[in-house]
Amino acid sequence: MKQLITAVAGLPGVGKTNWIRQQLTQQPTLYFSPATRIGIDQTRLAAEFPHMQFLADDQQAQLGSFLASGVNAYLELGYHLDLAQIAPILDTLNCHRVAIVPAGMQETSDWEEWADEMITGSSGAIDANSLWVANTTGHVIDPDSLEVFWYELTQGAYGTVSRAKGIFELVDGLSVYGDFVAGLQPQDFDELNLPRWLEGRPQRLSGIEVWGNQLDEAAIAQTFQDCCLSDAVIHHYQQQVKEILSQEAMV
Repeated sequence: MKQLITAVAGLPGVGKTNWIRQQLTQQPTLYFSPATRIGIDQTRLAAEFPHMQFLADDQQAQLGSFLASGVNAYLELGYHLDLAQIAPILDTLNCHRVAIVPAGMQETSDWEEWADEMITGSSGAIDANSLWVANTTGHVIDPDSLEVFWYELTQGAYGTVSRAKGIFELVDGLSVYGDFVAGLQPQDFDELNLPRWLEGRPQRLSGIEVWGNQLDEAAIAQTFQDCCLSDAVIHHYQQQVKEILSQEAMV
């Protein structure tokens, strides 16, 4: 079986991770997204495809040995990376290069020059010039507050948002993924395939990335912080959920 290494690039929100998800099979597969600020996409994929292997930036030196083991590999290249500088590395790996371009994009010559294959994706965050990122690991929020925060964020209360995604820990122990792309139909939060966390603050990754213009980053951070729960409230609700789950198990 021929090993395939695929490098995927494109603007934020254009659908790089979703395109990779569609290609995944049960074959041994490796995912690596270098220089990722926080690993939202990796965490989501790991929950959905537990058989996959993942590399963090500090494991980059192991990439060669993983590839030598014969896995199919997907390298997701964020928009913040300089593709010209990465090109020599990709050449040594003999990658198949896939560029996912926004639907309706008029000027694609740069992508055509870089890519072996062009895929039309969603509209993407073409006009965004600002990125706000926060690692929220350990923070817990109730579902109603998350709905209000997400609605305000994506509807322009803190600036024009073109793209937002995040993983959030709920007080009932579940972890959910939120995804927003301007111009596309709003999506419900997806529950990640992870065990409920019912013992204190979750020690697994959660975080948020927002692309847009004129973002009031301080207001976004403060509003999210205001929505998060105290240790006492988290403990109270976790005990309630454990009692409910215990009663359901006895039925």
